[in-house]
Amino acid sequence: MKIVHYSDITPTPYESETASNAMGRVCIGKDDGAKNFCMRVFELGTDGSSAHHKHDFEHEVFIHQGEGEVEIDKTISHVRPGTAIFIPPGVIHQLRNTGAKPLIFVCCIPAGYPEL
Repeated sequence: MKIVHYSDITPTPYESETASNAMGRVCIGKDDGAKNFCMRVFELGTDGSSAHHKHDFEHEVFIHQGEGEVEIDKTISHVRPGTAIFIPPGVIHQLRNTGAKPLIFVCCIPAGYPEL
């Protein structure tokens, strides 16, 4: 069992050619004995973005704080706290912070892939 506040986990810079001003935290992962999923919390600073990418697994996202947009397969949608997002496998996607506060979101992926 593990109970932790995400802010108590040291953030790791999330770097790629298309990501900017992004940090990630693995809240629950393989080191915790999670065999099926990895739960991460990302923070995109002002004008920050996740990578513009795709992969062969689905993932689920929940917006915790901030305002932004998600691009999924060339469709752009506004996101705000409470927004839940399903991203199917093989679809190009990206999250971007469009607000004045950090955009903070939970992202769950299947186990067995790089956690950050």
